[in-house]
Amino acid sequence: MNFKNRRGQALVESIIALSVLTLGFLSLIGLLNNSIGLTKVANENYVATYLASEGIEIVKNIIDNNRLQKIAWNSGLNNGDYEVEYSSLSLQPYQNRFLKFDNQNGVYNYSNGTNTIFKRKINIQNLVDAIKVTSIVSWTSRGEAQYNIQLEDVFYNSL
Repeated sequence: MNFKNRRGQALVESIIALSVLTLGFLSLIGLLNNSIGLTKVANENYVATYLASEGIEIVKNIIDNNRLQKIAWNSGLNNGDYEVEYSSLSLQPYQNRFLKFDNQNGVYNYSNGTNTIFKRKINIQNLVDAIKVTSIVSWTSRGEAQYNIQLEDVFYNSL
């Protein structure tokens, strides 16, 4: 090949190389964006799991408190749907409210703090000498996807 035929070849190779690099960087940015979004969903899943677990622990605390006060172990635990806060010693009727996060105390509640995406419902079913507690946390996340975590536990009258 003579020199005249090769003069434009370097320019064409440079344009192709820049196109490949640009495409690679755009793909990488898209992958990172998707990864960040999925990390957010995973974080929300962890928070919801802990909130559901906390709901069951609060009901267990109410049962323990009933025993300490020497009243019926299932006092105040009637069939139905309820809301609870971390320091609750009683159940409140379910109102389909969003939990709030109090930055000062680091707790979720219904009265103080900033609104979150989480709703928690505690369902109580009285069985013969037992109480079935179902704690359901629901939320809407990325892309308007609906999620929920449901945990169950059964508490027995041990006396």
